[in-house]
Amino acid sequence: MALPKEPRQKMINLMYLVLTALLALNVSSEILNAFKVVDASLKTSNKNINTADSTLMASFKNKLSDPNSKKDAAIWYPKAESATKLTESIMKYIDSLKVELKKEAGGVLVNPKTGEFEKDPETGEEKYKIDDLDAATRLFGNEEGGKNRGPELEKRLIDYRNAMLSLDEAFAKEHVKTFPVDEPVKDEKGKLVYKIKTKEGDKDFTFGYFHMTPTVAALTLLSKFQNNIKNAENQMLSYFHAKVGEVQVKFDAYSAMVGQSSNYLMPGEELEITAGLGAYSTSNKPTVMIAGAAQTLDADGKASYKIKANGSGSRTVPVIVKYKNIQGVEETKTIDVKYTVGTPGGAAVMPDKMNVFYIGVDNPVTIGSPTGWDKTNVTMSNGTISGQGSVRTVRVSAVGNASINVIADGKSTTFPFRVKRIPDPVFKVGSGKIRMTSAEFKAQQYCRAELENFDFDLRYNVVGSTVFFSGANFPNVVTTSITSNNLGSLQQYISRCGPGSVVTFDQVRVQGPDGVRTIEGKSIALF
Repeated sequence: MALPKEPRQKMINLMYLVLTALLALNVSSEILNAFKVVDASLKTSNKNINTADSTLMASFKNKLSDPNSKKDAAIWYPKAESATKLTESIMKYIDSLKVELKKEAGGVLVNPKTGEFEKDPETGEEKYKIDDLDAATRLFGNEEGGKNRGPELEKRLIDYRNAMLSLDEAFAKEHVKTFPVDEPVKDEKGKLVYKIKTKEGDKDFTFGYFHMTPTVAALTLLSKFQNNIKNAENQMLSYFHAKVGEVQVKFDAYSAMVGQSSNYLMPGEELEITAGLGAYSTSNKPTVMIAGAAQTLDADGKASYKIKANGSGSRTVPVIVKYKNIQGVEETKTIDVKYTVGTPGGAAVMPDKMNVFYIGVDNPVTIGSPTGWDKTNVTMSNGTISGQGSVRTVRVSAVGNASINVIADGKSTTFPFRVKRIPDPVFKVGSGKIRMTSAEFKAQQYCRAELENFDFDLRYNVVGSTVFFSGANFPNVVTTSITSNNLGSLQQYISRCGPGSVVTFDQVRVQGPDGVRTIEGKSIALF
């Protein structure tokens, strides 16, 4: 088709071509927002890893002052310190690249010390062109007009990897293939470089990552490099620390603790009182007085006092504990141990599990009667009680109060109880931790719901949950679901997980003896 000769038509055709080109370059807002989500997730992961690393270094310092571990700690702590310095240096360098990139994309730096940029008064977000396709190309490119930061960053990452692995030969041999910072390859000139694999073939580091890349995507890539670096540091610190021993938590507070074997006894029965310090230290032994008499401490730093119940009614035994607090100041704490002595001949009801009844389960109770069971009648309000003799079972169905009435030898006694709902189980995958290695997570085939610190032997089964995959390896947040405790339906997404990925289980539904309920889910950060 011949080109039109009319100037107006030529202009229309030219505008059409320009518009088509602009549309081809346009990046959807959904993709840009997805990069924001991933970047935020990576930053959160980096903070979590930083906290874990700080705990390891603090434990290292404690071991340096402990005569039992000082010798080994003196060998491994300097290596750990070198690893943290190498990491701190490259993390600051990448932070500076983020500042430069935002400036290239039109951002206005208002605080050079904190790296804070001018913000949009309506959204509160930093103001720069997140969809700018030229900013990253200009900053990282090594072509004419480029600032050459790409080859510079590539060299810094390779140097960091080599420097970290050179800190310990045994670590390098064991982890050279699994080290979170990627292994470089040699180019045709024998130089160590990174090659980025794409559908069009291998591309060099700068072109593959930053050529015509939107600003927000380039920032996310920089956060991804930082996440790899923090995971590398954590891997190395954990390895060095394991050579000395497990993480030690140093108690920095303690208080007087008093316990008693029972608060209701019959005449002649024995009451045992124990007293000492919580978070006990052999260098800070307390002084304990019970019922006005000084007590001898056992090997665990606590005193034990026994007394036989006599008479009837309420009784009180004073306990005094003297100790020095964490600041070395002497403190005195007085605690009154109270108990009740019952009257022989009265009826008694004792729950075999706890002092409450739970909905949906058999609550076993033991009933005592001073007369034969042919002269004893047992009834219950707001529940049902079954069984014969002293062994009975209680079932309740509504939260509130219930009572058992025992009529023995013509005397009626009422025993009140509270009725509670079974507490929510805790959702877990694998070890149940909110941070785990990607390898550990990938090995899990099931999830579960556990009742923690509950006396009844009950089971809850997971029957459904909404699952989100985000962070590294997930450019867009993936939303899916499960209908049982089997994770098999998630394998296509689990196989993509790696360091920096975040898996969130939300709206977890579980089936138990009292029906189906929704419990709190969990986000698992992988490293």
